[in-house]
Amino acid sequence: MRFQGVCYRAHDPRWAMSPLSGEGAAIRGARFNPKSIPALYLSTSIEGAIIEASQGFGHKIHPLTICSYEVDCEAIADLTDKAVQEALGISLELMGSAWASALSENKRPASWTVHDKLRDEYAGVLVPSFAHRAGPSASNLVLWKWGTDLPHKVQIIDPTGRLPKNQKSWE
Repeated sequence: MRFQGVCYRAHDPRWAMSPLSGEGAAIRGARFNPKSIPALYLSTSIEGAIIEASQGFGHKIHPLTICSYEVDCEAIADLTDKAVQEALGISLELMGSAWASALSENKRPASWTVHDKLRDEYAGVLVPSFAHRAGPSASNLVLWKWGTDLPHKVQIIDPTGRLPKNQKSWE
């Protein structure tokens, strides 16, 4: 499918100078990307971005920088659709598996199978949110391929240049 729309991300303010980088996710891996594979995790709602950043524990929100992104990406697997899940052989249980626990036990997370199966044919996935307290309509767009041009175009919305350009903003 083609995903077109606005997505959101809640950043640690120290890294807001590179809002299009997926390198943070590559450091140790995350739910849908193995270690050393960059991925851009975006939410389809502002509330979803905050829930994801706080892992659903709203009473412990650390400072965040919330950014909006204009997205126009081809080749997205819509894993919020049960028929697509079945056709691709990917279950909710697999997607929602305890990836962080697996990493802490030095095991390969089962959810990395999604990346392994789809990376060659798809630029990313639209998935339900698995964060604690996420509602049934909360979803995330996870990209393995993105850039400034079509067919996998993602642009940060910052018309007045408010985002910092480098780490010196924090000194």
